[in-house]
Amino acid sequence: MNRGIGEAHRRGILTSASLLANGPAFASAVELARAEPALGIGVHLNLSDGPPVLSPWDVPSLIAQERKMGGGPGSLYTWLLLGRLDPGEVEREWDAQIRKVRDAGISPTHLDGHKHVHMIPGLFEIALRLARRHGIPAIRISHESPQLRAALSAGSGFSPRAALQRLQGRFLKLLTMNAAALARGAGIASPGHFCGITQTGLLTEEGVATLLHNLPEGTTELMTHPGEADEELHRGATRLRQSRHTELFILTSPAIRNLVASQGIRLLHYGSVVLPE
Repeated sequence: MNRGIGEAHRRGILTSASLLANGPAFASAVELARAEPALGIGVHLNLSDGPPVLSPWDVPSLIAQERKMGGGPGSLYTWLLLGRLDPGEVEREWDAQIRKVRDAGISPTHLDGHKHVHMIPGLFEIALRLARRHGIPAIRISHESPQLRAALSAGSGFSPRAALQRLQGRFLKLLTMNAAALARGAGIASPGHFCGITQTGLLTEEGVATLLHNLPEGTTELMTHPGEADEELHRGATRLRQSRHTELFILTSPAIRNLVASQGIRLLHYGSVVLPE
């Protein structure tokens, strides 16, 4: 994944990435970030996969099994409502994840969440508080625009997986309708538009081209997952495998790069996103 992100940045239109502090390839990701100063780096707040940065004994409510974290947004939200998930432990673990990235010499441009867990009500406020504490200027708000979702889906046809991901995106948006107002109130910026949930793992060049032809005024984030589909990736836990190679091809496509230029689209990372006046 790190190699794919680096290539998509150097040869394509990728400008921003986020770093998984407890990921097994953290060291190589840090090397990439240092080698590519124009690549914006955020912190990918995680409660769903791998061991915590803190000791598992310090954050027991986050541990699912074998001293590792587990649970998607729905499960975590349910656990939070039932009192099984301790918000104080979430804050301490996320603080440790941010500190690990900063201690590696990286100044994060933003916060986002693995499986969008930072958007869960009660946890989003924690993410905002940590952003202010660490001087991180921006946060992803995972509210997929219906118009941009439709554009990005152009030529894809019906897919049960896309339909499920669309429902998940709607559920996420319903849970956090006031997220943008909360972020503004905290003085934390975010892009005006966002898309990519429905087409996760299903991105096509036609869809990206249609999106680029139909961008609204302002700043739009297109979420992607590029990578190299090698043996190591296929052995990993990610459900996104061959699609990562496809997305790397799309993001580095000369046709897509030429379209960005011809449409007068300015490529930027989260460090250039500002609060609206």
